Amino acid sequence: MVPSTAEQYFAFRSGAAKGIMRSQNAATRSRLRSLDVIVTSLSSDAHTWNLVFIQLLLEDLGHRVVNLGPCTPDELIVDACRRHRPDLLVVSTVNGHGYLDATSLIGALRDVEELARMPAVIGGKLDVGGVDQVQREQELLAAGFDAVFEEDVALASFHSFVSELLPGVPSDRR
Repeated sequence: MVPSTAEQYFAFRSGAAKGIMRSQNAATRSRLRSLDVIVTSLSSDAHTWNLVFIQLLLEDLGHRVVNLGPCTPDELIVDACRRHRPDLLVVSTVNGHGYLDATSLIGALRDVEELARMPAVIGGKLDVGGVDQVQREQELLAAGFDAVFEEDVALASFHSFVSELLPGVPSDRR
């Protein structure tokens, strides 16, 4: 979901994103409502560049973003989601421990009645090896995530997922 190197990041910001952004002309954007999105990492991940990248991408697409930053405890994420009632939660991680840490977070979110149906996705480098990618994705989806974007998935897949939320996020999902 996020570029794996600084070079890819700058290439994206300078050129590749323009194709995604160009596809949403002013007329299209005015018909669609923007989303309120919370972007966060997990408690074990101290990286920030991925969070800034996702924030900038979403803002470039016209969405409002609250970035909770790195090393964010599950309780703080749950509290922020209760307070802000986002249309989407994006969990981005690059340290390779997302697979291990994410299930407790999604469980805590799904245990809160008003957050049980809130769309939540996770992406980035989710594991350092040991678990098959298909198995990992299936387990994260079964745990409650709406989508999983491994580090090798194109940004277009993430963009498509977000776009599907635009015509109107049902109020019972927030």
